[in-house]
Amino acid sequence: SIIFQIVVPTRTAWFIQELPSLIIPLYYIITECLIYPFLIRNGKRTPIFTFILAFLFCTLNGYMQGAWHTRYAVYENDIYKQFSLYLGLLLFFTGMLINLHSDSILCNLQKDDESYKIPKNGVFEYVSGANFFGECIEWIGYAICLRTVPSFAFALFTCCIIGPRAIHHHRWYLEKFENYPRHRKALIPFLL
Repeated sequence: SIIFQIVVPTRTAWFIQELPSLIIPLYYIITECLIYPFLIRNGKRTPIFTFILAFLFCTLNGYMQGAWHTRYAVYENDIYKQFSLYLGLLLFFTGMLINLHSDSILCNLQKDDESYKIPKNGVFEYVSGANFFGECIEWIGYAICLRTVPSFAFALFTCCIIGPRAIHHHRWYLEKFENYPRHRKALIPFLL
């Protein structure tokens, strides 16, 4: 077959094959850290205690994930044959798309004026916290893909923090809007 006869310079091949490992996380971090803060409405303020805890969590979690996966994790040679890798990647990217799409919907709701509106479309048709649902799916996929203690701890912590926030937002929507869809759940479609 001709595909096995085509060659690429080794440096070029190495650079291009490794590039997604840099670009995908970098894109996500740039979006979450440098772009999204400027898209959200500047209405409510964040309590200093919440801010400090979130900062400490991001610092410790970033170190823990990076150190574990670059220094301590042992990956088997046949990792590409493992079902968990592909399931985890599928969940991670599905969750990421849900999260980004839902954040986009929320940001577009805020563009017109300062009044609150009911989010519609996408996963918002099923849950009040579509962005939270996407983030939970994302990090559960990450944990399944990597199968390490820090990745499972991160997924668990994320779900434990985000779950109550989704329930709080759901209750707020129900109280604020008389016409809020009653079939919507808080976080998990059709269940919670």
